[in-house]
Amino acid sequence: MNTEQQLQQLEQRIEELISISTRLRHENETLQAREGRLLEERAELLKKNDVAKTKVEAIISRLKSLEQEP
Repeated sequence: MNTEQQLQQLEQRIEELISISTRLRHENETLQAREGRLLEERAELLKKNDVAKTKVEAIISRLKSLEQEP
C-alpha cells in the first residue's frame, strides 16, 4: 500500500469519525432535551401527588370525625 492510498484511507476514516461525532452530538442534544422534559414532568407529577395525598388525608380526617359524632 503506497502513501497515497494510506492518506485516502486516513481521510475516509476521519470523515467517518466526523460523521459519527456529528450524529452522536445530535443524539446527545436530543436526549438532554428529553431528560429536561421528563424532569419537569416528574416535578409536576410529584406536586399533583402531594396535592392528592393532602386531599385524601383531609377526607379521611372528615370521615373519622363523622364516625365519632353521636
